[in-house]
Amino acid sequence: MNKPKISFEFFPPQTPEGMEKLVHTHRQLAALNPEFFSVTFGAGGSTQERTLQAVAHIQAQGSDVAPHLSCVGSTRENIRTLLQSYRAQGVRRIVALRGDLPSGMGSIGEFHYANELVAFIRAESGDHFHIEVAAYPEVHPQARSARDDLHNFKRKMAAGADSAITQYFYNADGYFYFVEQCRRLGITKPIVPGIMPIVKFSQLARFSEMCGAEIPRWMRKTLEGYGDDSEAVQAFGLDAVTALCEKLLAGGAPGLHFYTLNQAAPSMAIWQRLGLAK
Repeated sequence: MNKPKISFEFFPPQTPEGMEKLVHTHRQLAALNPEFFSVTFGAGGSTQERTLQAVAHIQAQGSDVAPHLSCVGSTRENIRTLLQSYRAQGVRRIVALRGDLPSGMGSIGEFHYANELVAFIRAESGDHFHIEVAAYPEVHPQARSARDDLHNFKRKMAAGADSAITQYFYNADGYFYFVEQCRRLGITKPIVPGIMPIVKFSQLARFSEMCGAEIPRWMRKTLEGYGDDSEAVQAFGLDAVTALCEKLLAGGAPGLHFYTLNQAAPSMAIWQRLGLAK
């Protein structure tokens, strides 16, 4: 069995204190020797400068980094400039997304769908970048149907993507079913599960409502039952998410991508439980 490829996602900090925390978090997680770190891109490119700063720091520390690029609010010239900048820095991996349209923004930009962005990156940069795209085992919240969503995903992969990272989920069977459907459509590239450690239930419920990720009823009821007992929530979350990761890896998932929320401890605890240090 090949060693699973582990990666971690950060968001660009808004303050100097946040950047200091990110530097410390990166140092801790870099010791685990992950495949790469990704850095998100704010809605409409709202965190572009902070994304560039975080990417530059991670790259300077010797880690592979994958900046997110979003269709929303982007022009071809803007994306071309970013690609040239990242290429000059030695970045070799990109996460290409459609992105969410911020409230009040009337136009998505010159790219309407992620497959158009992927095709543009390929046309501009050839094979220089390994391109990641998003996948939705529980169906994108704005998709007309599961079938439509699957074919949208196929278009992204066919446009030149090398692999995909999923939205987080807590139902392993949903992931395996999605991968099986993709294989039937001829999609052969790796599809890496996105993993969200559970730290605060209120935060998780809010995120899940926004992105359409399902919290299974048994999990929701258990977490609700703990009320304000944060230690119990975190202990349960560690057990539940570790068990999910074990099932995914045992079932053939090629790796795990952790949504860290710029915290090291929750992802590190799962990593240690999985015995990935061996």
